[in-house]
Amino acid sequence: MKNNTDFAYQAVYRYLVRLVDQEQGELALKMPSLRQLARRLNVSISTVQSAYSLLEKEGRVCSQPKSGYYSVPRSLSEQGQLLPDANGDLLQALYDNARRPGMALLGCDEPALLHAHDSPLPAMERELGRHYPQQRDPVFQPFGEPELRTALAARYTRDAAHCWHADNVYVTADLQGAFKAVLGTLGLRGGTVLVESPCAWSLLRLLQSFDIQVIELPLDDTGCLDATRLDGLLRGHDIGLAVLPSLLNPVRGSVRPQDNSQAVAEVLNRHQVWVLENDSHAGLQFVAGQAPLRDWIDPQRLVIVGGFEKSLGPEAPYAYLLCKSLDARWQQYFCLRAFELPPIRQRAIARLCSSGRLDRQLMALRETLGTRMQSMTQQLDEQTGGMLRYQLPEGGCGMWVESAYPVDMRQVFVALLGQSIVVSPGELFTLQNRYSQHLWVSYASDWTREPARLLGALGEALSQARLP
Repeated sequence: MKNNTDFAYQAVYRYLVRLVDQEQGELALKMPSLRQLARRLNVSISTVQSAYSLLEKEGRVCSQPKSGYYSVPRSLSEQGQLLPDANGDLLQALYDNARRPGMALLGCDEPALLHAHDSPLPAMERELGRHYPQQRDPVFQPFGEPELRTALAARYTRDAAHCWHADNVYVTADLQGAFKAVLGTLGLRGGTVLVESPCAWSLLRLLQSFDIQVIELPLDDTGCLDATRLDGLLRGHDIGLAVLPSLLNPVRGSVRPQDNSQAVAEVLNRHQVWVLENDSHAGLQFVAGQAPLRDWIDPQRLVIVGGFEKSLGPEAPYAYLLCKSLDARWQQYFCLRAFELPPIRQRAIARLCSSGRLDRQLMALRETLGTRMQSMTQQLDEQTGGMLRYQLPEGGCGMWVESAYPVDMRQVFVALLGQSIVVSPGELFTLQNRYSQHLWVSYASDWTREPARLLGALGEALSQARLP
């Protein structure tokens, strides 16, 4: 299985594709376990897990907790587009169609896939595998590998006044797991949470699953939050947590100005509100040097959540949280959940952080995203004929666009599904009936699918969905 010109997980992926195709039928069939395949193919469990993750994103397999992976029945993977009814769940329709093979995704928030073949992670993992043979009885680390926790603490330490230690860091299986840890540890089920709007649909749905009332504070045209309005909301509601990006709103692609971050932090500190700084898109702003929100937040009421998937890709789905208080609660939560993550991959990520290779990866990724963004704006103008308004993104991998005239955006969504194109309507990024005339369009999509054709189809769908 080992090949110097190819990553091990890609070879495992090709093997699994053939296996899925052989077993795909009208019923879901159980796939071999991670451990079985690791022994069969003489690779690490984490390598098999990476290959399965790619297949799951493509809709070829699905995972079931405490059971394993199953092939997706042919009747499901080959069916026509799944449409929402008049009152249907648009997000479920988007999710189901995005998993179908052959669909072109114009709403793909996976920037690292642009540099998938240049990822330094597999090489680092192989190198460590040669130097650290697998232990027979590895020590269980419920909070994450010490080397990774130390590297993350160092990465977030700015100076003596803004320092972190390994004991403040906890590693989770993915970003959703980190958010769940915060909501569970702070006892927010049934409570009230404030978010910056527009907000990622995955976070909104997670908050809903905890029966949380979500209050949305919209950004203005300059990417700022209204500190006076924030003060009024905090006075009028018993808000248990404010979830705000560190700098970059990944939906709008806007970076919060420093003076606005300071004003917002002053209000939050005065009301003694817990703040969750969402750092999941850290390093993807095009201009570096801005100070993040956390520099002005009371450190005793601050939780930082971040991850590696946006920078290193699906082979690194792990996330983390940092907090300087409530140690006993965090330790109890993580001991009970018992996240068993591959130690060698955690160490590989730690080495990338401490050696500066992760920063170099982010720098190259930012350059690629910036180039793609410029090309996308040109294509968007040419193919949609000025039917969409937008501001140039300051980071991230997508554009927040608004129709220049009233349209039925659900009709646009359905029309594009008929051409095997999936877009992300603006209404997904709110729970309060906002953004009905908006779309989120990614410039990190697969450009082998002819972006001019995709955007031309978008322009035609917008024209046909125009309202009187």
